[in-house]
Amino acid sequence: MTIRKHVTENTSRTDPTVEVINPSGGSDVVFVCEHASRFIPEEFGGLGLPEALLESHIAWDPGALSIAQELSSAFDAPLVAQKVSRLLYDCNRMPGMQSAIPSKSESFEIPGNTGLTDAQRQERIDRFYTPFRNALTACLDAKINGGGMPIIVTIHSFTPIFMGKARQVEIGILHDADVRLAGILAPLLRAGGEYDVQINEPYGPKDDVTHTLVEHGISRGCLNVMLEVRNDFITSQESQIKMANWLAIHLKQAITTARKKLGLASRAR
Repeated sequence: MTIRKHVTENTSRTDPTVEVINPSGGSDVVFVCEHASRFIPEEFGGLGLPEALLESHIAWDPGALSIAQELSSAFDAPLVAQKVSRLLYDCNRMPGMQSAIPSKSESFEIPGNTGLTDAQRQERIDRFYTPFRNALTACLDAKINGGGMPIIVTIHSFTPIFMGKARQVEIGILHDADVRLAGILAPLLRAGGEYDVQINEPYGPKDDVTHTLVEHGISRGCLNVMLEVRNDFITSQESQIKMANWLAIHLKQAITTARKKLGLASRAR
């Protein structure tokens, strides 16, 4: 599969809506955390929601950023992280999708996202999605232009109870049309029996959650995978570090195996 180069204007590392951590990291892996923050600028009035909901998983992925940061350090890899709540704009959704600016999350209405005009929705896209997309594109282009083959790994967490129903899955390995990395990683994570590991659970392509993988990975021919961790396993810094270390061991092995199968040199430390 041929790697296709994209040309996009670089995005400042200090953009208020996106952060690029370790941009000069030597690994070809690029980590992504689209739901890293629950921050909502004051001008949006908390979107009309009580503070308890703004602290909950509907506003962000608790623990995901910490895991992504640990993985970035373990691999010496860049990390692209969103700095505002997904309730303002979900950067893992395609522009134009209603779920990108949800008027309802689970059973909760989002007053500040209700009745937005097309102009208001476009303003959200321009302010929150476009800088994120450009920052990630710039990271990937830098790897490709430097002779590397980027590997995209997105990090998420999910709630153990969804719409009143308990979820048995503990680690989700998500993929879209490209199963190369996910297919190698899944048996490695399952081998020790530490967690209930499932493919395309608790979400999958049918739920429109693979936008980043498609937009930035499949379009370039890059290896790519999304990791979902049930958030009751990562409630403390200690547990987040433990999870990141466990994931790093198996992810490194999976990437090495995938590269050998593809006949590619490795910079994925």
